[in-house]
Amino acid sequence: MKKNKLRVGIIGCGTISRTHADCLKRLPHVDLVYACDLDLNRARKLAEDFAIEHVAADYNDVLADAQLDAVSICTDHASHSPLAVAALSAGRHVLCEKALAADNIQLAEMLAAGAAHPELVFSGIFQHRFSPVFLTLRDQLAAGVFGEILTAGAQMRCYRSPDYYRSDRWRGTWAEEGGSVLINQAIHMVDIVAWLMGGVASLAGTYSNQTHGDVIETEDAAVAVMRFNNGVLGTLEATSSSHLKWEPNVFIHGTLASVEVRHDKPLKVLCADRTKTAALLELLEAAGSRPNPAIPGKDYYGSGHAAQIEDFVDACLTGRAPFVTARSAAHAVEVVLGVYAAHHSGGWISINKQQGEG
Repeated sequence: MKKNKLRVGIIGCGTISRTHADCLKRLPHVDLVYACDLDLNRARKLAEDFAIEHVAADYNDVLADAQLDAVSICTDHASHSPLAVAALSAGRHVLCEKALAADNIQLAEMLAAGAAHPELVFSGIFQHRFSPVFLTLRDQLAAGVFGEILTAGAQMRCYRSPDYYRSDRWRGTWAEEGGSVLINQAIHMVDIVAWLMGGVASLAGTYSNQTHGDVIETEDAAVAVMRFNNGVLGTLEATSSSHLKWEPNVFIHGTLASVEVRHDKPLKVLCADRTKTAALLELLEAAGSRPNPAIPGKDYYGSGHAAQIEDFVDACLTGRAPFVTARSAAHAVEVVLGVYAAHHSGGWISINKQQGEG
C-alpha cells in the first residue's frame, strides 16, 4: 500500500546527521520525527535546529514507535550493521551512511537482514553516484564513446590531522572504523570507479602507516591493482598524509577517449579524434556546472545527498528499488576489505562479483 508521508528518524546526531536532516526536511512527503543519539544533548541540539519532535538516547525507543516508517543511520561504522539489522527486523526502511560495515561478518549480517525483508528499502549512501558528471560519464561509456577501455583508477589524496583522529574514539581503529583512509575517505572514489567499470573481480594491494603511527593503528596510505569484472585493469591510491587538503580523482582511459575527473568536475578530456574533444568536454562541463542545492556539511560531500535522500524517500513511498541498493553499496566495502586482506596474504583476493552489480 502506497503512503503519502514517510515518518523518518535519524539515528546518530554527529556531523553528517545535519546533512541528512536538512535534506529530509526539504521533502514535502517526509515527517522527520526522531533525533536519536547516545549523547542526548547532541540529539536535542539536532532536534532544536531542525524542528524534530522527539529525541531519544536508545534506538530501541525509536524503533518501538509503530508509526515510524524509516531510519537514517548516521553513526560510526561498527554500529551500522547491528542498527540496520534491528531496524529491518522491526519492519523499517533503512538508509545507511558509508561505510556500510567495518568488517565482512557485519556486512554479511546486514545484507542477510535486507534479503530477508525484500519488501523494505535498504540503501547505502554513495552520494557521488548522483553527480551529473559521473552520470553523464556512465552514459558515454555505455554509448561506446571511449572505445575499448584500457585502464581506469581512483586516487584520494587528503590530510587528516592527529586531532581529527583523536576527535572520536572509533577513528583509526580496526574494531570500530574498520580501517582509515581507505574505508572512510577513499571509499567514495572506490565506489565510483567500481560502479563505472561494472565492479571489481579481484585485486592485490598493501597499506602502511606513514605519518600517524602515534595516533592510529590503521593505515594512512594504501595502493592496489584491480581487475574489473570486464577484464580491465585499474589502480587505487590513497593517503591521508598529503599536503593536499582534499583531492579525489577518477580516471578512465580508452582507445578512443580518456578523462580525468576531480571534485566531480572534468579536469582533462582528450579524444583520439581531436575534433571530438571539445564536444565531450563541453558535455561533461555542462553537467558539472548544473546548479546544486546548498546543504549543510563539508564542501567535499558535494550535493548528492539531496538527490540520494530524495530517491530513497520516493523508493519507500512507491515500493521500488533505490538507485543505490545496499548490496550495490556493499561492493566498495568488499573492495576496501579486500585490500586489507591482500596486504596480509601477499596475494590476489577475489571479490564477490554479485556485489558489483547495480
